[in-house]
Amino acid sequence: MATTGKLRVFLGAAPGVGKTYAMLAEGRRLRADGVDVVVGFVETYGRRGTEEQLGDLPVLRRRLVRHRGLELTELDVDALLARRPALALVDELAHTNAPGSRNTKRWQDVLELQRAGIDVVSTLNIQHLDSLNDVVEQITGIVQQERIPDAVARAADRIELVDLSPDALRTRMARGEVYPPDKIDIGLDNYFRAGNLGALRELALLWLADRVEEDLADYRARHGIRAPWETKERIMVALNGAPQGEHLIRRGARTAARVHGDLIGVHVRSDEEALRPEPPTLERQRRLLHELHGGYVEISGTDVARTLVDFARTESATQLLLGPTSRSRPRELISGSVINRVIRLAGPIDVRVLPPPGPGMLALPGAPRRRRPAAVPPRRRWTGWLLGPAGAVAVAALLSPLNGSLGLSGALLCLLLLVAAVARIGGLAPAAGTTLAAALAGDFFFAPPRHSLTVGRTTDAVALALFLAVAGIISHLIDWLARRSQQAARATAEARALARLAGATVQTGPRALPRLLVELRRTFGLPAAGIVVPDGDGWRIAASSGGPLPANPEDAPFAAELDQGAVLVLAGGAVSEENTRLLGPFVTQLRLAQERERLAGEAAAARTLARTDALHTTLLEAVSHDLRTPLAAIRAAVSSVLSADAERPAQDVRRSCEIIDVESDRLAHMVANLLDLSRLRAGQLPVTLAPTVVRDVLDTAVASLPDSGAPVLIEVAEDVPEVVADPGLLERALANVLANARSWSPPEATVRVDAGAVADRVDVRVIDRGPGIAAEERLRLFEPFYRGADPAGRRVAGVGLGLTVAKGFTEAMDGELTVEPTPGGGTTFVFGLRRADR
Repeated sequence: MATTGKLRVFLGAAPGVGKTYAMLAEGRRLRADGVDVVVGFVETYGRRGTEEQLGDLPVLRRRLVRHRGLELTELDVDALLARRPALALVDELAHTNAPGSRNTKRWQDVLELQRAGIDVVSTLNIQHLDSLNDVVEQITGIVQQERIPDAVARAADRIELVDLSPDALRTRMARGEVYPPDKIDIGLDNYFRAGNLGALRELALLWLADRVEEDLADYRARHGIRAPWETKERIMVALNGAPQGEHLIRRGARTAARVHGDLIGVHVRSDEEALRPEPPTLERQRRLLHELHGGYVEISGTDVARTLVDFARTESATQLLLGPTSRSRPRELISGSVINRVIRLAGPIDVRVLPPPGPGMLALPGAPRRRRPAAVPPRRRWTGWLLGPAGAVAVAALLSPLNGSLGLSGALLCLLLLVAAVARIGGLAPAAGTTLAAALAGDFFFAPPRHSLTVGRTTDAVALALFLAVAGIISHLIDWLARRSQQAARATAEARALARLAGATVQTGPRALPRLLVELRRTFGLPAAGIVVPDGDGWRIAASSGGPLPANPEDAPFAAELDQGAVLVLAGGAVSEENTRLLGPFVTQLRLAQERERLAGEAAAARTLARTDALHTTLLEAVSHDLRTPLAAIRAAVSSVLSADAERPAQDVRRSCEIIDVESDRLAHMVANLLDLSRLRAGQLPVTLAPTVVRDVLDTAVASLPDSGAPVLIEVAEDVPEVVADPGLLERALANVLANARSWSPPEATVRVDAGAVADRVDVRVIDRGPGIAAEERLRLFEPFYRGADPAGRRVAGVGLGLTVAKGFTEAMDGELTVEPTPGGGTTFVFGLRRADR
């Protein structure tokens, strides 16, 4: 059986990144190593570097195909099969062959060569992959007609990405290294926009990463490797239908976002759950996973822990997130702990058990109540009640055989240790109960007459009384120490809270108040905290953290007045006296934050006013500068006419009158621009949007320009879509920009105008070959009324009153007017207008 040839593909994000160059370079390297290499088909597109790389490689003659009177050339598969080289270089894998060829697609030619045992090296752009066709259309606005099935590309034995940054590719375009000069401007403004190239590059990287992941999975399966390889973080969240599942999903999503990993939610349906309806929370958790770009899987298994871990290994999960157990303690003792079994079985997988969510996780510890016993957790208190009295009776019964050696006093000392232990564990109340039970048990088992509660001797009665007193004193001392410990913990927590608050005082900006509210809510363990301001007959929330908030400050458990009528309101239970004392610094900081916010607003208003004053001054300077030239020309022409004598030729007088007429029109146009600019600023410019033919408006705009100046060449195809615009405003905007471009272009140069559809808009480009606009000036070009000068002291091209009006008109039509450098020198103005058919 003949050996199938191998396929190697050089993948690129866009034309011009160097795929063909890399293919030819690889062919030259292999030929130097003695491999029989033949170029079956290559497209150099006249690129000098690619033609030089082709060099002396043997090139197979192409097959001539005649179609509808045209002569087309294609790959000659028959000749290549007859030649049978070891390696064939075949460019453009996604190419569609001319009608009448051996195969419809070039990738079918390549498969035929492979079946004949010939290795093939080819090239492919990411936009030609069938699965990405719709995405590429959304990005570029262009439907790719030449496509290749993903299965063909993925079946390649080797795929190499030829990567080039968007800026580097655009630089190559501007230098003419990719397309001829007449296509550079259109390409840079359409398909080769920086955003398009960045998105296509990301598509190529992601598609290739998926291919690498598939190869890795195949390799692990062939070699029986089950342990996860941390080539990519995969966060798996175990869901059991409990409400805290949403908390787990959000924590997992944040972790996955930080490490650029995948998120998977898993629900194991055990045999017991198969008979019960699905928990309603699972549907919400599925929707949440979808919103956070995660996946959801439901699997069945008898052993929940083993099923979960086996699935995690199958998916190569690196982290497994579990919530707190919902099983009771008796059930855990009987059935075992799922969490503990998962940890034992997980092996190299990181297992994280997250606590339940709650606003009080970071709250201050409760302050000890005055003249009250120290607060003890309920679990410890009940443990003290269960073990204390019963333990006293049990200890006394166990010690009763030693009555002869211990006596009542020795037994009471042993019971005193038990009382101290219960006081430490359960608090003062269980200790008091244990003391009473210990005294009764000592009397019953040790004081004669034994096994009765009667005390027959005075010494025994005194011993029992002393025991009660000492046990009470020890219990109170232990309780006092516990209270002091709680007070110290409270003081430490308050100090930390005040330290965080002190750090928050340096925060400024619009997020300062919300951040302080978040800190306040977390410090006191509140469900919500917010600032409300009067709004008519009610209240409006100005800033908040958590929720919901009381609708009226009078309904809140705590409210404090801030500045400017604002009120701080807290939700939750009643605020203790200790917390009220600590709330004072928070209220002070909130007031200071309000003051800083107010001052920042006033400073911004002052800056805006100063900028407006500066703009007005600049406008006056610009107008005085622009008015001076036509007024001077008119004045000179009028003086010439007035001083004319009878002997002066009539043509000189006529020339002076023509100058007066031209400069008067110039003044009228300038005054019209000023009026339009004032109406733009006042928002009183009437705009009537309608479908508009770009070519018609351009013809009218060019016709309105004076005869003098550089010529204008319109290169707009008839199939350019209509735009949504006001024809009158668009004509004046184009006329202003064209007039500017003509005035700054050399007389022998031509101002070109082209247009093309890009996604949901049409770009109209006015391209001149003038001195251009410096980069730093381009950034400031359309600041209202801005004018500048180049280092030689001349006015910067493209900056003036007419351009400001043009920009205002374009934005009034929901369009955009931008500026960029013309490759080879000059300035390009781009009108971005909405398409009427979208």
